[in-house]
Amino acid sequence: MNDYIRTRLDFTRCVADGSVEMETATDVMASLLCDVGYESFEPDGEGLTAFIRKEDFSDEALKSALEEFPLAGFAITCLLETVEGQDWNKEWEKNYFQPIVVGNQCVIHSSFHTDFPVCRYDIVIDPKMAFGTGHHATTSLIIERILSLDMEGKSVIDMGTGTGILAILAAMRGASPVVAIEIDPAAEINARENVASNGHPEIDVRLGDAALLDGLHTDLFIANINRNIITADLAAYAATLKSGGTMLLSGFYEQDIPVIMKVATPFGLVEAGHDVKGDNWTCLVLRKE
Repeated sequence: MNDYIRTRLDFTRCVADGSVEMETATDVMASLLCDVGYESFEPDGEGLTAFIRKEDFSDEALKSALEEFPLAGFAITCLLETVEGQDWNKEWEKNYFQPIVVGNQCVIHSSFHTDFPVCRYDIVIDPKMAFGTGHHATTSLIIERILSLDMEGKSVIDMGTGTGILAILAAMRGASPVVAIEIDPAAEINARENVASNGHPEIDVRLGDAALLDGLHTDLFIANINRNIITADLAAYAATLKSGGTMLLSGFYEQDIPVIMKVATPFGLVEAGHDVKGDNWTCLVLRKE
């Protein structure tokens, strides 16, 4: 089992007005830490606990992420602790992951859960340290969009698949073929496990980055990553999308949409709407003209 570095960040307000919500502060910090290799996050009312594999940890990268934190009004203290390899499913069950229903149609639970609602789509996710249980607003926003779309026979690419949850739901709704791409080796293994446990071995899980998109074409492209990676790789994303195809992008805030659109427009992508949930997290829907 992999050893991890648990990074505890406590946020202390330096201003009295409290104009920035704690949820916003921890979400922004989680996004910055994700960029430097952190895999899992547990926000709370006092701050954020984040996990990164020991071999991927860098003091300099953490320091850089803290220095880039853009929100004024907080002092952040940091405590590091090595966590020996353990049964991460038990940790998720004890500390965070509980069954969730999205869109009144989809229940997401783990194999260790015994009490959960019955829904049309039943997804079993054992997340270990991979992102994507449906609890975060960005994941649930895309799930709701997948539930609203006609997926039968549509080809799908899920970029940054994490646990594989979005690819699995797409396949359950009749999408084919479905390609799920993940850059992190541990998450890619977890996605393969979840794909198998949900009875969809036809989902093509691949390890790598946007270079794997070369030569692929799809009706629906999904990326729930973060703004910086999306804008950097959007040319590759757009090249895969068929004319008239749909792109679902999340992992950023509503106020980031103009930044995304500035990059997307030259590739023939136009906004077809967006949804907002939680603290301004958004799912942006693009169509290729």
